[in-house]
Amino acid sequence: MARKFFVGGNWKCVIFSFASCFLFLLLDRNRSFALSLPSAHLSTLALLVKFASLAGFFSRSLSDSLVFDRTASLKLSDPVDLHDSWNGTSEEVKKIVSTLNGGQVASADVVDVVVSPPFVFLPLVKSLLRSDFHVAAQNCWVKKGGAYTGEISAEMLLNLNIPWVILGHSERRLLLGESNEFVGDKVAYALSKGLKVIACVGETLEQRESGATVEVVAAQTKAIAERISDWTNVVLAYEPVWAIGTGKVATPAQAQEVHCELRKWLQINVSVEVAESTRIIYGGSVNGANCKELAAQPDVDGFLVGGASLKPEFVDIINSATVKSCA
Repeated sequence: MARKFFVGGNWKCVIFSFASCFLFLLLDRNRSFALSLPSAHLSTLALLVKFASLAGFFSRSLSDSLVFDRTASLKLSDPVDLHDSWNGTSEEVKKIVSTLNGGQVASADVVDVVVSPPFVFLPLVKSLLRSDFHVAAQNCWVKKGGAYTGEISAEMLLNLNIPWVILGHSERRLLLGESNEFVGDKVAYALSKGLKVIACVGETLEQRESGATVEVVAAQTKAIAERISDWTNVVLAYEPVWAIGTGKVATPAQAQEVHCELRKWLQINVSVEVAESTRIIYGGSVNGANCKELAAQPDVDGFLVGGASLKPEFVDIINSATVKSCA
């Protein structure tokens, strides 16, 4: 069965980038630097650094350049360069949308394109974005009503005519403690209200190195499958945590292997029809240079793109859909 290519752009919330800016007030990026901290504080800073990198603020993982020694000191041994980042202003959002609107891309018959700005910019992006592209929220709450300060409900998104939502992203799983079951409940509720869902799964580096990749993503997928019966409006996004915002990327063979295992799992545990029709997309340092080779893999049906979705090369990533259409 031919599956329509899907490309999503995740314009991540910049909360971690702001934290990273604070970190750079402490670190001189041009020379070695040591910072003495209590062990407990150092652990917190180490976690901050890790997820600042995951959020895409750095061109390569800052954690690769940092050494946490036994005396609880922090050393920056190599210079760290910042990639082009955005500060989350409406003017910057308008520039990004303008670039997308002017891009020559494959037709809507070939590829679905969805961009996901922070919630505060959803109405602005929706009002300016070309009609053949769609908009997604980065999250929504698990049920209707209740006192949950700061959360966004599915009903709010529907009121804004937002058709898509990303759920289960690794940053929410790891930082905010969202369990597989909680993500499954969120997916089920969003679908029940009429939203389309990009459901994220993926393993950490430690899980990959221990050989648990398939077990981890299967458990994450199972928690969704146990709660829904209709997969028509679900796109499954495989995002290896170790490849998000780090510059590291799964090889085409690695991506294909996991996508193939996910499709097999759906075939065995849901149905052959769902396995054949569900789009499984890849996310993790996708860029204009590697997208075509990844897109050529038989079970890679598109991408969920982070930092590169803020740049002109996002158009090239969208056009990698032609690799499938010409196959």
